[in-house]
Parts: sequence; structure tokens; C-alpha cells
Amino acid sequence: MRILFLFSFIAAMAAGAPVASADLKVLTAGAFKQVVVALAQRFTAETGDKVLIDNGTAGALTKRIEAGESFDLVVLTPTALADLGGKGDIAKDSVVALAKVGIGVVVKKGAPLPDISSVDALKATLLAAKSVAYIDPAAGGSSGAYVGKLFERLGIADQIKAKAVLVPGGLVAQDVADGKAEIGIHQISEILAVQDITLVGPLPAALQNYTTYAGALSAHAKEAEAAKAFLKLLAGPDAAALLKDKGMETPK
Repeated sequence: MRILFLFSFIAAMAAGAPVASADLKVLTAGAFKQVVVALAQRFTAETGDKVLIDNGTAGALTKRIEAGESFDLVVLTPTALADLGGKGDIAKDSVVALAKVGIGVVVKKGAPLPDISSVDALKATLLAAKSVAYIDPAAGGSSGAYVGKLFERLGIADQIKAKAVLVPGGLVAQDVADGKAEIGIHQISEILAVQDITLVGPLPAALQNYTTYAGALSAHAKEAEAAKAFLKLLAGPDAAALLKDKGMETPK
């Protein structure tokens, strides 16, 4: 029986039997999720490898990795990757810059477009709004932490606190689309991922904050070769063509 099985195996190999596909686990910050999803479809079609995508805030993903969650590839901020690398969670010399994204303002589709053309105009718009949605800074999202400090910088933190709609993670624009908030502030790539909204525009240049995202392999990746191939795709010309459509820019 053993001999028969061995001959069958050799015959299958000689006939070019397909190699088992990989299940590639990718963790990604929400801002870059749309690019990962778009290219995952092409990657699977070309390689047969499945891409299992899970997203969250940068802070939440960092905590999960520190707690021992397994993964093959992760997309986070360079700072977060450096911290994880120092703890032995990221493969040495595997970090690759992928994109950067700014913060924008969103309203529900059909609503009047508020004036955010200058610092003073944005401040007046925020004070006039009945409710303002943004990522809860406590959730660990990069935009939430910045926006919270921005309100303090503008001297309107107390006024905004009284009408804030704090989103624990996910898409701020969805709360705006659902009527839970009149106006929202979030990363532009995540705003464009929602239907029935209007991107008013980016924050004024004097207030803009860009977050850079990079990809890296797990130091304990089970599918290291597949992860390398997918990271190469995320950093290549096909991804660059997608970035603008998804509200992101190539890193510089």
C-alpha cells in the first residue's frame, strides 16, 4: 500500500499537480485597507494564494501583535513598526514605505458644503456644526489623536467635546452618512470608502497632517514567501495607480 501511494504521489508531481495555495494573513490600518482589498483580488487570481484581511486602528493592531497574534504581513505607521521590530515581532529589514494620506472633512451627500478654506473658516464651521464625528483618541487611531490635539490648538476643545461623536474605530464617514453626526473629520482614504457622503476637502494646509503607512513581514510568518510577493505588489506601480483613486499619495 505504501509503495502504491508513493508511486501515485510521484506520478502526480510529474504531471504537474498544483501546489497547495497559501492562506496569507494581512493586518492593515484602516486607511490603507481599500488598497489591500483591491490588490488582494489580483494577487489571488495570479497566484492562487488567498489573502485574509483584518483591519483596525494602528493602536489596536499594535496591541494585538504585542499580545501574540499571528500574521504574515502588516501595514502600519513606520513608528509602530519600529516599536514592534524592537520587540522582535517584525522581520529584520522588511519594512517598505507604501503611501501617505491626509485628513479631510466630510458631510452627508446633499448637505450644504461648509467653508473650510482657511484656518478661521474651519474653526467657524466646527463651532457652528451641531455635531462633529472623529475617531476616539483613546482607540489608538492616528487621525483621532491628531484631531483631538487640533481642537486644543484651535482653542475649541471644550465646545467640540460637548457635541462630539466619538467613533471607536472604523469609518467616521459612515456615522455622517447615517445621520449620527453633521460633519466628520477623518483620513481621506477612509472617507472615500463610504457611500452617500461628500468629501468637502482636505484640512487647510496650515493644519494638515499626513500619516505615512508602511508594510512589513512578521518575524514569525508562516507564509513568508507569499507575504514578500504581496508586499512587492503593494509597493509597485499597480498600487501607485490606485492610491490617488483611494485618496492617498505615494510616499516621498
